[in-house]
Amino acid sequence: MRQTATDLDHTHDAAARCSVRGADGHPDFPIQNLPLGVFSPGDAAGDHGAARGAKRAGVAIGDHILDLPALRDAGLLTGEAARAVAAAESGVLNGLLALGAGPRRALRDQMFALLLAESPDRDRVMPLLHPAASCTLHLPARIGDYTDFFVGIHHAAETGRLLRPDQPLLPNYKHVPVGYHGRASSIRPSGVPVRRPHGQAKPPHLDAPVFGPSRRLDYELELGVWIGPGNDLGTPVPIAEAAGQVAGFCLLNDWSARDIQGWEYQPLGPFLAKSFATTISPWIVTPEALAPFRIPQEPRPEGDPTPLPYLLDAADQAGGGLDLELEIRLASRASREAGSGPHRIARSNARHMYWTVAQMIAHHTSGGCDLRPGDLLGTGTLSGPDPDTRGSLLETTRGGKAPIRLGTGEERRFLEDGDEVILTAHGRRDGFAPIGFGACRAVVLPA
Repeated sequence: MRQTATDLDHTHDAAARCSVRGADGHPDFPIQNLPLGVFSPGDAAGDHGAARGAKRAGVAIGDHILDLPALRDAGLLTGEAARAVAAAESGVLNGLLALGAGPRRALRDQMFALLLAESPDRDRVMPLLHPAASCTLHLPARIGDYTDFFVGIHHAAETGRLLRPDQPLLPNYKHVPVGYHGRASSIRPSGVPVRRPHGQAKPPHLDAPVFGPSRRLDYELELGVWIGPGNDLGTPVPIAEAAGQVAGFCLLNDWSARDIQGWEYQPLGPFLAKSFATTISPWIVTPEALAPFRIPQEPRPEGDPTPLPYLLDAADQAGGGLDLELEIRLASRASREAGSGPHRIARSNARHMYWTVAQMIAHHTSGGCDLRPGDLLGTGTLSGPDPDTRGSLLETTRGGKAPIRLGTGEERRFLEDGDEVILTAHGRRDGFAPIGFGACRAVVLPA
């Protein structure tokens, strides 16, 4: 069962053609996507008055960015769509996300109409586009809080087998969406380099820990979930209403220093091994854009416990899953200098989430915790069941025991300085235009 007919509308029409050159058939940003973000124009200010370097709300369309405040100032947005843009005047999208689905859908609807090839306003819209290559992309919102979950069951089981062969999954895993509160201050948009962290670790051959650069630096393939309206302190979000809290999605790489993590995580869990950097793709892909790629939640294996009532909703089980193809590529310094392309390490899919996004939100708020507009949730690493679908090097190399070989002939157990990790995601379904998230990428700098 896919999304219902009421969730799909004219903005998902695969036959729709866009007035922006290169948008039709674009691998990430055709007219059927229209993700939201924040950018600084790098080209000269035009008649629309977008000052060079000023942060603006924008929409990705093909290889261009449409300036939303300029669109509104030109009188091309009305009603709830204009209200949505006005809420983002400060150069961050928190105010827009707080408005919820109604204004966001109105904005999508009006942008779609304005960008159609047959739009009567085409000549007024074209001057409000900026070449994406000349712009700087920023974090789309002020992230007050960041919570990372652990809902990828294949990752949980595989890492568990490496650490606890006799009990790969701890007893609570299939009863509760496990998560931890991460560090929002070190989240950066795609393209910002990541410096290898220092930390305390205890190699097996030493009797005492040492302090120094991490030697087991890793990536994690995740989806990020942007929170919209939020809830009041002490007021849990019911599972049936939790999807309404989702303002959109991004890619997320929760970089991990495995040697530091292995020493520090007992008994309280991740700390400095993950707080040094998290990279996200800068565009918020809205729930409306992802409607064609909704699927039923994967059925639980026979014998698994039924979720407690506060985590179980029939509609969420019928359409709360996501069919998104995920990919990890790695470009070493040597491969970039040689001009060869990045090496594909793994392909996975968001369908491998054991818990839905709505279940994550319902559980997060069940104790009374308040979520706020612009908060970010991570799904945890979304590995698949097979060796070529694993979302971290810890799994892929079996803790460093089985190195992978890159196209250049180089081997990797964990990341080396100069390595660039590139995450991508795409939704594909027969009868609908494919859409993507844009890249989530960063180069590792020396400690």
